[in-house]
Amino acid sequence: MADKPHMNLIFIGHIDHGKSTTVGRLLYDTGVITDRDIQRYKELTQQLNRPTFEFAFVMDSLKEERERGITIDIAHRDFQTPKYYFTIIDAPGHRDFVKNMITGASQADAAVLVVSAVDGVMAQTREHAILANVLGIQQLIIGINKMDAAKYSQEQFETTKKAAYDLLKSLGFKVDQIPFVPYSAMEGANVSKKSDKMPWYNGPTLLEALDSFKVPAKPVDKPLRLPVQDVFSISGFGTVPVGRVETGIMKPGDQIIIEPSGIKTEVKSIEMHHQALQKAEPGDNVGFNIKGIEKKDIKRGDVVGPSSNPPKVANEFTAQIIVLHHQNVIARGYTPVFHIHTAQVACSFVDILEKKDPKSGQTLEKNPQTIKTGDIAIVKVKPTKPISLEKYSDFPQMGRFAIRDMGETIGAGIILDVEARQQ
Repeated sequence: MADKPHMNLIFIGHIDHGKSTTVGRLLYDTGVITDRDIQRYKELTQQLNRPTFEFAFVMDSLKEERERGITIDIAHRDFQTPKYYFTIIDAPGHRDFVKNMITGASQADAAVLVVSAVDGVMAQTREHAILANVLGIQQLIIGINKMDAAKYSQEQFETTKKAAYDLLKSLGFKVDQIPFVPYSAMEGANVSKKSDKMPWYNGPTLLEALDSFKVPAKPVDKPLRLPVQDVFSISGFGTVPVGRVETGIMKPGDQIIIEPSGIKTEVKSIEMHHQALQKAEPGDNVGFNIKGIEKKDIKRGDVVGPSSNPPKVANEFTAQIIVLHHQNVIARGYTPVFHIHTAQVACSFVDILEKKDPKSGQTLEKNPQTIKTGDIAIVKVKPTKPISLEKYSDFPQMGRFAIRDMGETIGAGIILDVEARQQ
């Protein structure tokens, strides 16, 4: 399995446009789930009076989701194409669940934006496209689903395609490189097999289009950055932090520094899936044993780097954000929680520098007093306690974030500049 290049794939788009059903169909067509699974789901859908939802149930395994028929949490499932090994991050389309969509998008290498051929581009189609853009997902496929409900009409496909094309073009995506694939997840037409119901279409199936993605280059030439996800104390081993290498390489014997605390130590050994590693590369989830440091001195959200090139610790940072949902307006002094890599830190808006036009990226207003839902803005932010982060342009993996408050995600963004604490 691991010999194929790996990619994280997210499915985004408006609620009820068929994301979960698409994912279920892909997993079925690639043999991850069997006829028996589908039969079981079918019986369940009939008991709950939600016929035709059996494919969606594959991903929506939480009971509450089944009863409500919507996707709440992010589910991870793996499948393979001839070329790649994909982990699917199924992103909810429902508004309350945008937070998970952001957690997903910040890990995704590529996205499938699902648009219903019947309803066309909706509010959330637009919102998810803007979000993918702000979070730096460049590789997209547009899946135009529900072609069965549109009677496999070429005209309906072209109308929906044009609306999606115009939306993406206005956001600055390279639309001419994006495949637009008509399919029916329900009927299985053009998902993994060509369909005779659409003789007018001669492009790739959804599965073939996935193989047109390019694997992001592993940033091995950059300095090591590993955000800590967890820390264990293992008898006979000592302290073992766990996390995913985002950039660079880690080897036993490396001299490292852990920020924001500034602890310096040496990597004694590295493990992945209970195997000792001689080096860990970007994308590897590893545990590593360190010398002379106690468990209590390290926590989730800390960042490991080489002593010779320490991760930045921010006094303040400048960011471009999109406000997704906020009851009222956001002004200077507002202090929500920022989720940046594995860290969660309350940060204050010290300044709102400008408001931008989402379509053109041009400045609409300098130093606005407030910003609200739908606005894209450049802001200056001060963390309430030390946090290690990086500019998006230097380390994309360390420079994207979600903003949460009152139990919901109110925005997302990328870090443009860091005013670092003096080392």
